[in-house]
Amino acid sequence: MPNPQERFTALYNTYQARVYGYAVSRAGHHLAEEVVSETFLVAWRRLDDIPEQAQVQWLFRVARNVLRDNFRQAARRESLEADLRTWMEHAAADSGEQATERLTVLRALATLSEDDKEVLTLTTWHGLSAAEAAGVLGCTKATFFVRLHRARRRLQAAIDNTGTGVPSKPVNMSGRNVR
Repeated sequence: MPNPQERFTALYNTYQARVYGYAVSRAGHHLAEEVVSETFLVAWRRLDDIPEQAQVQWLFRVARNVLRDNFRQAARRESLEADLRTWMEHAAADSGEQATERLTVLRALATLSEDDKEVLTLTTWHGLSAAEAAGVLGCTKATFFVRLHRARRRLQAAIDNTGTGVPSKPVNMSGRNVR
């Protein structure tokens, strides 16, 4: 019986083109490479779970799941971006310093990673406690606080880099203590 690396190499060499073709037919050329990479990463991790008699079906099922997850991520990202645009439009319609500060924060927030946005908004906009937010993210409360601290630092850096003339002061996104 071949070792795992040889088994995986044979699996990849045998089915890579077919998985790529499937991914292209479902998502186009621009995403197909990513889908193939993620599919074979799952295959490597679960090599012992791949049935000998149904390898291509198993790989297609994984590719289908990868495509579905990518679609969901894209839909969430587009929805959040649309919400941020709406919030920025409302902020622009407001008057005064408060509107300028809100617009600055929203623009800075839009530059952050999806993970940072999620950490910041779970407690701020969705009203979860730190323990609840940690549960959503599947981490400990202590880990959540580290992620929140880092996300706030990155948000502050993004605000400082906007060059809007808004005074650089620490941002309290929630207006309340999340502990």
